[in-house]
Formats: sequence, structure tokens, C-alpha cells
Amino acid sequence: MIRVFFVIVSLMLSGQLLAMTLPQQAAIPGGVVIVPLSADDLVKPVVKYRKKPVAVVKSDGQWIAIVGVPLGAKVGTQRLSVTQAGKTSRALFEIQDKAYPTQHITIKNKGKVNPNKLDMTRINKESARIKAALRHWTEKEKLPLQFAWPIEGRVSGLFGRRRVFNGQARRPHSGIDIAAPTGTEIHAPAEGIVRGTGDYFFNGKTVFIDHGQGLVTMFCHLDRIDVQDGQMIEQGNVIGTVGATGRVTGPHLHLGVSLNDARVEPRLFFPEREVVDGDEKE
Repeated sequence: MIRVFFVIVSLMLSGQLLAMTLPQQAAIPGGVVIVPLSADDLVKPVVKYRKKPVAVVKSDGQWIAIVGVPLGAKVGTQRLSVTQAGKTSRALFEIQDKAYPTQHITIKNKGKVNPNKLDMTRINKESARIKAALRHWTEKEKLPLQFAWPIEGRVSGLFGRRRVFNGQARRPHSGIDIAAPTGTEIHAPAEGIVRGTGDYFFNGKTVFIDHGQGLVTMFCHLDRIDVQDGQMIEQGNVIGTVGATGRVTGPHLHLGVSLNDARVEPRLFFPEREVVDGDEKE
């Protein structure tokens, strides 16, 4: 019989729990929610959200789930499936609304906004590769949650903004842009495994790093890639350089974070830094 217990998670979780963990919590679409689970220290719970596996770590003798909330999630009650020692229960948490602003961008190369048939064939193949990298699950006991910024520079393109290219609505911005000149070295924010590289139609030269348990970082529009698929990476290793490949208006780094296959606000994983009020690059 399925036991149901209610865990209503808000931004008011105990300071003790939040102080010991990263990412920061933001119970909104595109945010991250930390859900306390069982105190049983022998059996690790298996947690799923929207039928996808969720990262589970232990903090001070208690299991906690670190849940990525998709930008398209509806406001209100969300459900986790929690299986432990052969028993299944549900944990519920609440997310609140978040009004993301709209960003209008002019792209000179119109083919990057309305690709032709040949380009669409390429895009569809690349989409399958990108999805595979972002959905990869590597079982890992501990997650490297103390992220370090990959480059210096201002956050100049914010996460979640609704995109309008040449007057046409497109998907929201799934990461953040960091202003930096071409050739700036990009450093790995945490240890992991390179889970794919490529030169994509929209993203340009891209690197994916798998940090374990569905936590994946992506780095787009690179000028140069310095790592190979399957390579073990330590925090601080150079993975490439900033460029202006793919659909861009100038050189910058697009930094994305995916958690349980949900693109979430990258700044929740990093120390605070300067943010420009408005977007400079795409």
C-alpha cells in the first residue's frame, strides 16, 4: 500500500539545511527545490519527478532530494515518487509563480531564425544528441555542489527570459550569458565527465559535463574545445575558450545547468556575482 506523506517545501526551509547544501533553493518554474526525505541511513531512497530520476544526497544523517523544476511546470503542488526499502510514498512540494521578462533580439543571419529544410535535418539530428547528453544518469554517492564560476565577467543574459528573434517568439532562454572576449579560457565549475562535445547549428561549439545523478552543465558558443568525450574533468580544468559560434550576436559564454533533465537557473549553483540589468549578447 502506498503511503502518502506531505512535505510542503518553501523558501523558509531551516537555515541549517540550506547552509550545508548547494544549490540555493528557489521554489519556482526553472528553480531548484530541496525536499527532506527519510532519516534511514541504511537504504538510499529512489526518487522520481515526472517519471525521471532525481538526485538524492545525505546531509547530517538525512536523505534529501535536490529537484530541478522545469520552466514549463504549473504553479502549485508538485509530486515526487519516493521508493525506499520496498515501500513507495509520495512527497509533495509547492512552487510559486515567476514572471520572466521578454527579450527581443535581432539576428542578421535570418537562416538562424528560420532554418531551411537542409538545416532542419541537421538540427533534428543534433537535438537527439543534445537530449541524450542532458538526460544521462551517472550514479554517484556524492555530488560536487560547490560550483566555481567558469570565467570572469558579468552575467549579461538572464535565465528564463522569453525570446523573440526578429519578431518571432521562440523558447525561453535556458541558461545565462556571461560577457567575455573571444579566447577567454573556460574552466570546469566542478569535477565530472565530458558527456559530449560538438559544433551545433544553434549552440555552436559546445561541451557537456556530467557531474552525476542527472546534474549536467553545458557550455555553448565556444571558439575552441579543449576536451574529449569521456574525459575525466577536475574543477578548474580548462575545457575551451569563449567564442561566437552558432546563433549569436557577439562573443560570450552561454552557461546552462540541467538537473533531472530540467533546465534550471544556473546562478543557484554559484556564488553571487554582478548581473547586468538587461541583455547584451545572444
